[in-house]
Amino acid sequence: MRPLRWLYLDLNSYFASVEQQLNPQLRGKAIAVGPERIDSGTIIAASYEAKAFGIHTGMRVGEARRLCPQLIFCGGDHSRYTDYHNRIVAEVWRHIPVTHVCSIDEVACRLLDNENSPEQALALARRIKAGIRANVGDCLTSSVGIAPSRLVAKMAADMQKPDGLTLIRAADLPQALLPLPLRDIPGIGAKMEARLNARGIRTMADLLAQDPQAATASWGSVVGARLWHALNGHDMPDRPQQSRSIGHSHVLAPDIRSLETARDTARRLLLKAASRLRRADCVTRHLTLHARFESRRGWHATQKLAPTDDSFPLLEALAGLWPRLAREIGNERIRVIGVTLDDIQPAAGTQLNLFEAPPRPTLRIARAMDALNEKFGRNTVTLGSVATGRAGLIGTKIAFGRIPDAAEFHE
Repeated sequence: MRPLRWLYLDLNSYFASVEQQLNPQLRGKAIAVGPERIDSGTIIAASYEAKAFGIHTGMRVGEARRLCPQLIFCGGDHSRYTDYHNRIVAEVWRHIPVTHVCSIDEVACRLLDNENSPEQALALARRIKAGIRANVGDCLTSSVGIAPSRLVAKMAADMQKPDGLTLIRAADLPQALLPLPLRDIPGIGAKMEARLNARGIRTMADLLAQDPQAATASWGSVVGARLWHALNGHDMPDRPQQSRSIGHSHVLAPDIRSLETARDTARRLLLKAASRLRRADCVTRHLTLHARFESRRGWHATQKLAPTDDSFPLLEALAGLWPRLAREIGNERIRVIGVTLDDIQPAAGTQLNLFEAPPRPTLRIARAMDALNEKFGRNTVTLGSVATGRAGLIGTKIAFGRIPDAAEFHE
């Protein structure tokens, strides 16, 4: 019998819960974290009081306001979410080593042989949940899943919210998963669900009735076989992953969607990405400028670069791409502007072209600016004019799958 191997902890309505922890007046009220003034903006978190009105992550601000006119919008300093994340991870470490930090609000811990009986695992989960409430904040409830595989443990954590605790033994599989829709499997979105439906797989039972070879054919890759094994409780080894890109994007408010504001915003985003690149001791070989217009039509263009982590040549490349966007825009307005640095490699050992010019002294200036902004605050020194309005307020935002380090809040 395959033993229990994973404990997966998922913080409930994390961003909203942090806001309620910080401000007692928000407790028990319908709150949302998102851009209050922009109806087309997106809700990134809602309290359970707000969820009772049908408000959820990803909903447009205008629709959320219609569903709940008394909805309170809050959240602006994203550094607080990183601070609480670090405190929560430290609390989990007091009870068990954290094997994977999966996102800003999720961690996975591998259970050892002396702590993986059902009784021991459940007692451990209760201690962790109580420790977070007592030592980090009583608003910060969590749901925990315990299972033989990490995938099933994550799915178990979603089965009972808020403040849930679900244990699935190997003997419970696959029956425990059969009532769930395919979309409850992490990684299956609308497009993948449609592909599976086209292959005759419409339910969890259909998927699990296959053998690994058939699952590979249905998925179109070996991911299908890995998924089949994980859903059946097999503890699959991790596949090595490496970040190959750094990027940022920003939704422009409807009243400032001019080409000039978009350019200022793109410059600010690029400088931020370049600072992250230097901090990671990496270089990039490609810059991509991308935009999405109000019609939802997308556009992008890429410039190949000599390996660099210098803000100055990156800004020159952006300046070279910008006329292409200006010609493309026509009568439309830019809704989203973004930049991405691709083909990232460690700076150490990077093979340079014999015929390319040596690195410019401007790199020392860029690194000095990083140090000054980290010490004295964001925008202490900038390249070019200081952006005004919302373009000048762009700061680090939390992405569910990536936790910014403290230095990013000074960029």
